[in-house]
Amino acid sequence: MRQIVLDTETTGLETSQDHRIIEIGCVEMVNRKLTGRHYHQYINPERKVDEGAMEVHGINDQFLEDKPVFSAICSDFLSFLAGAELVIHNAPFDVGFINHELRKLNDNQPALESECRVIDTLAVARQKHPGQKNNLDALCKRYGVDNSQRDLHGALLDAEILADVYLLMTGGQVNLSINQQSESDSGEISQARKIRRLSAARKPLRVIRASDSEIVNHEKKLTDIKSASGFCIWQEVSE
Repeated sequence: MRQIVLDTETTGLETSQDHRIIEIGCVEMVNRKLTGRHYHQYINPERKVDEGAMEVHGINDQFLEDKPVFSAICSDFLSFLAGAELVIHNAPFDVGFINHELRKLNDNQPALESECRVIDTLAVARQKHPGQKNNLDALCKRYGVDNSQRDLHGALLDAEILADVYLLMTGGQVNLSINQQSESDSGEISQARKIRRLSAARKPLRVIRASDSEIVNHEKKLTDIKSASGFCIWQEVSE
């Protein structure tokens, strides 16, 4: 059984106001085990991001300017979903936005839910825990899932977290590998997930390159070291 855990981020809350998808994140499970395969894409919505939405996910208009539009990524996205059962928290929201994007491309495009079976984990959680908070953060706390990097919402990060929550909430395997893992392996996997989530949540580090004068001074310093000691390992490596 192939399942895709899916999440989106958007420019706002209402498709009736032509709000659009700006990020899609998906992780794959086969037979209730995470495979490590994922789909992740930022999207240029061709409109402004609402200030309220930006406060939730931190994605601004400038960041999205050079990203592809939905029509450019639609085929690859649907190919990744093909034949899978979808696992989504508050599914009507994400499915509604995906259908909105599909209808903008083609009025005759079938609705997503007619092509894929959809499991709404919010509905599942409400059935299991009536009268309690069942948002993703509350479920993480209830099931002991690490969400320490979730300062802002992010589609891929949230999909990874939801995958763990869903498997625990429905009583199943939570290992990354298709093979069975020991308890120590599971601990290593948990740490690996935390590192991966940190990487997904943070912005790329800025690269600061040395100026021409700094490079000249650096080479001079290495030459001085070699003159004083007769050997400079950094010059040997560079040569």
